[in-house]
Amino acid sequence: MNKTTIGWIGLGNMGIPLSQRLLGAGYPVTVYNRSKEKETALRAAGAATATTPAQLIRETDILFLMVSDDQVIRDLFTGADGLLGTKTTGKLIINMSTVSPAISREFAAACAHEGNEYIDAPVSGSVKQAQEGQLVIMVGGTTAAYEKATPVLQPLGKLVLHIGDHGAGNTAKLAINVLLGFHAQGLAEATIFAQRHGIDTGDFMTIMNNSALGNVFGKIKGDAIIGGNYKAAFALKHIAKDLRLAKAEGLDTPLAAAAYTTFQQAEARFGEEDIIAIKKQLDS
Repeated sequence: MNKTTIGWIGLGNMGIPLSQRLLGAGYPVTVYNRSKEKETALRAAGAATATTPAQLIRETDILFLMVSDDQVIRDLFTGADGLLGTKTTGKLIINMSTVSPAISREFAAACAHEGNEYIDAPVSGSVKQAQEGQLVIMVGGTTAAYEKATPVLQPLGKLVLHIGDHGAGNTAKLAINVLLGFHAQGLAEATIFAQRHGIDTGDFMTIMNNSALGNVFGKIKGDAIIGGNYKAAFALKHIAKDLRLAKAEGLDTPLAAAAYTTFQQAEARFGEEDIIAIKKQLDS
């Protein structure tokens, strides 16, 4: 068993398979989640549990965060029994959440002040890629912290790339998710156009997937459209949030403006469904 101890905060659709992969790679893993029922599967797989973030950082060498938004990050660091003020040093915090570049820079500085290191390391990929260790991981932070993190990131991704200082990983992830929004809305609009002109949806997806436009996303989401399966692999509310973050960072191009408006309008009705439920918004 590897002697490096791992802490994990955030057991959502991605956090569970990723922490399980670290267990499978031989790392001792301790988890913390606000909803305690989500810890059950990890305990059964051999993970320990912590009662607070403060306990978790004290008892582990490297701490992963994978949570929903900036406010949760702020609460984890500064709330009661949070990660700051524990008088621990020499820790590495790896924030895999899709959050703003600004909050990564803020808490990287706060961690450094206490003698700890921080990198932002958001991912491209969904649940299947998380389960198979095939994510793309984009890292922002110092070279030393990146090199320290690389051994524990490698079981999680097919590509781990250091792209700049603190916040650069978050910026790259927002750019990727802007393109994801374009893909989802474009697929939905093209499918609606074909359907309204009598083209069978299965035939349309077959044509698309065998053309130069074919890709994994189109295949998976095309199958979801055909089957009427809008269960969230990546919830629409998350892309709506990411487009808000990108807009706050200055994204103001024409396609971005259209995707921003459409996903914001869809969030209230379809936020808990998959990103491709944007088709339901556009077709209503």
